[in-house]
Amino acid sequence: MAVSNRPAQRHSKAMNWATITIFIMGIANFALNRAVFASGHPLLARLPISSRIWGQRAALGSEFALLFFALLLSVRGWPVLAFAYAAYTLFNGLAAWLILSRRV
Repeated sequence: MAVSNRPAQRHSKAMNWATITIFIMGIANFALNRAVFASGHPLLARLPISSRIWGQRAALGSEFALLFFALLLSVRGWPVLAFAYAAYTLFNGLAAWLILSRRV
């Protein structure tokens, strides 16, 4: 008896779409982090150099961990996580815009 792969293919396409979307948004989040730290914002300039270095490393490390687990979960069958990561990216972009435009 032949087994149809149709549902598995649909599920695989959804995971591929979610994985690619999360990956692209992850690149954008890394770029936003980098831009904020390179902006020379007065709040960041007030920090001691060691705090800036460790803060940047901690921010990029936590960003990597969040991206890694979002990608892992999307591949494991949670494609809806792409919407949650999109909301995170939207808020991250809003915060970066506020900092880079000196509104904060």
